[in-house]
Amino acid sequence: MTNSSSPPVPLRLAVLISGGGTTLVNLQQQILDGQLHATVVSVVANRTCRGIDRAQELGLEPELFLRKSFPSLETYSAALFERFRERQVDLVVLGGFLARILIPDDFENRVMNIHPALIPAFCGQGMYGHHVHEAVIARGCKVSGCTVHFCDNNYDEGPIILQRTVPVLDNDDADSLAARVFEAECQAYPEAIRLFAERRLKVTNGRVTVLNDLP
Repeated sequence: MTNSSSPPVPLRLAVLISGGGTTLVNLQQQILDGQLHATVVSVVANRTCRGIDRAQELGLEPELFLRKSFPSLETYSAALFERFRERQVDLVVLGGFLARILIPDDFENRVMNIHPALIPAFCGQGMYGHHVHEAVIARGCKVSGCTVHFCDNNYDEGPIILQRTVPVLDNDDADSLAARVFEAECQAYPEAIRLFAERRLKVTNGRVTVLNDLP
């Protein structure tokens, strides 16, 4: 007797990039290795960057959405999310995307970001990339890490999904700390996306609960 039930449909991802595209590469590798049941259906860059070349090397078709091509933040955001609706995107993933966007109601808790520090520390406008790691080292922190969170329309203020910590060593500079944090990101981001795909993330009053049992 055969099972007539259909296999689960892969989660449809849009990945937004502004730089090297390392997050995109990591996610696509996870997909190819069978560790993440998803497919990247849209790659958007807000400027010319190395990530565009990397997307093409992965067989993806990146699109360039320049903010200056739109009269306002509202029209820019509206065009982006209309594109995602056309592609039937389930989850928007920010991979070092440095342009501000306004999230419409139908994508609430469907836009995810990873920040290279432990929110609420070292976050907010202007805190990205090496700026974060330099600030962590200058403050003398003993641990740092990464935070995966849902996005709202404020910088780094959306509900936290999960966090991973790494040590800050006495001889660290921004490059060495960034490399260690990125290793944690490569595990944390796919894990958060898997939890989303399994519908195990419940958001209540700005807090995320990870459900033990599948709905």
